[in-house]
Amino acid sequence: MTAQPQTAPITQDLVTIPRKLPEGGRVNLIGMTRAQLREALIGAGTPERQAKMRTGQIWQWLYHWGVRDFAQMTNLAKDYRAMLAEHFEIALPEIVTKQVSADGTRKYLLRIAGGHEVETVYIPEENRGTLCISSQVGCTLTCSFCHTGTQKLVRNLTAGEIVGQVMLARDDLGEWPQPGAPKDETRLVSNVVLMGMGEPLYNFENVRDAMAVVMDGEGLSLSRRRITLSTSGIVPEIARTAEEIGCLLAVSFHATTDEVRDRLVPINKKWNIAALLDALRDYPRLSNSERITFEYVMLDGVNDSDEDARRLVKLIRGIPAKINLIPFNEWPGAPYKRSSWERIEAFADIIYKAGYASPIRTPRGEDIMAACGQLKSATERGRKSRAEIAAEVAG
Repeated sequence: MTAQPQTAPITQDLVTIPRKLPEGGRVNLIGMTRAQLREALIGAGTPERQAKMRTGQIWQWLYHWGVRDFAQMTNLAKDYRAMLAEHFEIALPEIVTKQVSADGTRKYLLRIAGGHEVETVYIPEENRGTLCISSQVGCTLTCSFCHTGTQKLVRNLTAGEIVGQVMLARDDLGEWPQPGAPKDETRLVSNVVLMGMGEPLYNFENVRDAMAVVMDGEGLSLSRRRITLSTSGIVPEIARTAEEIGCLLAVSFHATTDEVRDRLVPINKKWNIAALLDALRDYPRLSNSERITFEYVMLDGVNDSDEDARRLVKLIRGIPAKINLIPFNEWPGAPYKRSSWERIEAFADIIYKAGYASPIRTPRGEDIMAACGQLKSATERGRKSRAEIAAEVAG
């Protein structure tokens, strides 16, 4: 696995932990930034002059080799490994169920601390694989077309629970390198998108720290251009995302008038289209990103007219952008229907002729409710078939 240079302007020192470890219980190392890990090791008795070296050694065991047992960290002295086991743990979310779609998409129902559940989706594609990860249990935004939005926010995920989703996917895919084996440059998890459950910018610090771990060149080593954060438009955090994370940005746009967007994406009532676009205009410059992705779900008779397409082009003028058109992924009880394929293609053609890339996203994992906007973590929904859920809604 080739280490890539760390280029994103990430601030790793903003959140630190006390040098004295808490009384009782062990501290989870997963999700700590390098600065936090160093402070934790010093707090457990590691001499400061050794802390940087020990941090690097442990980091490589955790994130390059995927080791979960301190006893296997063989370049550390036996008594030092015993100290680590006494004070720390290597804990990941638990896979409750795994479903595999006919198209190869994998959906994981994960249990985290407190018995809560979230979903993570892996989408295999030719020459790449995208992992869609969650940042919250539930969501606070209540977007009317989104299944996740029907589940109330329970809590934010920790940085460790966010990083843990990437590590569990690599476990399931067998992607960790093996000592002594020939070097393999293939990346099964080549891209990460924060498009699962939750609004990432309402959990900013944990998302930032988790992405610092994922982007570190001596571990999981995904470059910032392989990570996309999707937001519904939390305007005050957009510039901060550029400065402290520096990844690619996608915006759940979905409408061309405030009247319609207020209904589809209620956060628009707080930060309307004009305020959102003002914040987006500076993002490519601040983050050194090439362009912003505008996500646009196609809803029959709601936002899919030729007039909407022309208005969309006018609104984003001057912003380096591409528009992802997303055929609506229906779920039981959904108040909308998917636009016809002819309507979607006509919409895409107007955008394309205006000079913007307008790919139509191929729905993936619909048979296991793993498509965009379909995620929901309730245990009974994770285990029941679509037919059973539909029957419950109808009843």
